[in-house]
Amino acid sequence: MKSRAVPVLVGPTASGKTAVSLPLARILGGEIVSADSRQVFRFLDVGTAKPSPHERASVRHHFIDEIDPDADFNAGRFGEQGRAVVDEIFSRGATPVVVGGSGLYVRSLVDGLFEGPGADPEFRDALEERLRRGELASLIEELRLLDPVSASRIDPTKPRRIVRALEVYHATGRPLSSLQSGRRIEINFRAFFFGLLWERKELYDRINRRCERMVSDGLLKEAAELERRGFSRSLNALNTVGYREAFSCLHGEISEAEMITQFKQNTRRYAKRQMTWFRREGRIRWIPVHGGVPPEETAARIARDFRAACAAGSGSLQDS
Repeated sequence: MKSRAVPVLVGPTASGKTAVSLPLARILGGEIVSADSRQVFRFLDVGTAKPSPHERASVRHHFIDEIDPDADFNAGRFGEQGRAVVDEIFSRGATPVVVGGSGLYVRSLVDGLFEGPGADPEFRDALEERLRRGELASLIEELRLLDPVSASRIDPTKPRRIVRALEVYHATGRPLSSLQSGRRIEINFRAFFFGLLWERKELYDRINRRCERMVSDGLLKEAAELERRGFSRSLNALNTVGYREAFSCLHGEISEAEMITQFKQNTRRYAKRQMTWFRREGRIRWIPVHGGVPPEETAARIARDFRAACAAGSGSLQDS
């Protein structure tokens, strides 16, 4: 019987996960399970750096282009559905290759979510931005609608607690007041984590170039098309780095030059928060990379390390 071992490839935005994941999946005879909180949505192509149709045709992908931007989706639901997909992939004799920069989604898949899940850096940024714009009253009202019990208990003069309660609902789809501690979720596969580690300056240079490329590839046009389809900029799926700045530009709130500057700054800040998250994850084997290393070479190294780790039996399995 084939070992139920799963490589998990993580890294901050613009670290080259897609470029490495494709040859990695081919080497391992795998299918890619995308643990990205935005690529799951249709019509969000340029702003999420979604794998191209050609790339998706070369290796089977899951959780890309599956739902509309106004659909309800969260890390808890991804974990449940993702584990079912992992089982399906194993049943076909293939290897699930989990790839993503959404640490909360990865954790939900491989560990399950319990009371007090970690924050989603991108969603936290969106909430913090609303606080900076003076939208505390709107956040409180949103919490009252989603979790009236928590809203009645939290001191409205303590906005961080309001933010935390909204984060929990966003992550799990359940009110903070209803979560029960101590519940375990059975995980029937072993996860091996690999992270792409860049020098900060080179990563930030990559981020800056990718932001410029997204704008030249039509980010503003994509944002305008989303509005034409009836999707509000206030949706959680669109209240994110890239789209947030693009909508501000479209609505005349900032110039295109200001949009690009803010887009770069906010993306670098998001990458920093992602790395803060990942550094707390002690299971990650960090793979140093730089612009001179071909993605195929990095993929081959990860495949060797993955097979060696499987043979050694180390990794993450709840009942081990």
